[in-house]
Parts: sequence; C-alpha cells; structure tokens
Amino acid sequence: MYEYDVFISYRRTAGDLSAWVKNHFHRRLSEALDNTLYRDVKIFFDDHVRTGGNWPATARAALQRARVLVPVCSPKYFKDEWCLAEWHSMAAREDLAGRTDSERPTLIYPVIFCDSWNFPDWAHERRMKDLQEWNFPYEHFQAAQAYLEFHQEIGQVAKELEELIERAPEWRDDWPVRTPVPDAPSPVRIPRF
Repeated sequence: MYEYDVFISYRRTAGDLSAWVKNHFHRRLSEALDNTLYRDVKIFFDDHVRTGGNWPATARAALQRARVLVPVCSPKYFKDEWCLAEWHSMAAREDLAGRTDSERPTLIYPVIFCDSWNFPDWAHERRMKDLQEWNFPYEHFQAAQAYLEFHQEIGQVAKELEELIERAPEWRDDWPVRTPVPDAPSPVRIPRF
C-alpha cells in the first residue's frame, strides 16, 4: 500500500538547493497539500532517515510506496546517480501503469530550482514548474515580500499535485525501484609488524 503521497527527490549534497528544500519547499508544500487534501498528507524527503539508518534501503522503500515523485531540478541533479535512479524508477512505473500513451498516468512533477538550459533533452520533454524566482535558501527569506508570492505559487503546485495524487494508479508490490549499486568498501590493510 502507499505510505507517502509525495517523494521529494533532490541532490542532498547541493548546499543552497538542499537548504531551500529543507527551509522552504518541503515545509510549505506539506502545509499547502494538507490544506488541499481531505486526509493527512505524508511527504518523504531525506530528513526522515535517522542518523545511522540505512539510507538506501529507507529511500528505496519510500519510493516504492510513494504516489508521486517531485524532483527538484538543477543541472547536477541529472548527473547524480541516485536522483536519476529515482526519476527513472517513477518513469518505469508510469510505463507499467498505462497500456497506451493516452492511459499513462503522470507521476513525475518536476520543479526547477535553477538553470534549466543545461537539463538533458529527455527532461525537457516534461512540463516543469519554474520556481527559480523564489530559490532563496536562507531562512530569513520567509520575512521577505517575495515569500508571499512563493506561498501562493506553492499553493498552485499543491492543487496540481492533488490531481496527480488522486489519479495515481493502485499500488502494486512489483513497482520497479532502481538504485545505484554502492561502491564496495575498500579492503582494510592490516599493518605488518
């Protein structure tokens, strides 16, 4: 069964982008969706993984049990193997869920954090929500006049996501989830005495 309505996919090592997701995007999207949907909303992003937890296994399970993927796009997003695995997992689900192109559900709702000129051509095939105007990572952005516009824009995102969430196909236990193979640990060299 589904556990999450939305899985936020982003480059966790990208300083400004990561701070923006944590300080503004996740919080505001959660509030806006909660106001829009008739039930409690659950959004997964990497803060849900406890320190010391198995991040790949937790992310894999969450992705399989999420209705919609929201990738936060930057040029480096499309070079990150984990981000690509998340995107392609959900694209494969779209293919499995629809017998024809007209029946294929939309399960990926990309938002642009910065510089969409350098995205790959296949990413440009999807309509993206441009949030570059409000990509300020700093907490004091919430006190700026532009934050009110951001607030309204995220409200619109929530309305559009509500439709996708409600039309998500029935959950299947065979939804594909791709993850990169982690590098093997280096062998421990025992010093000779």
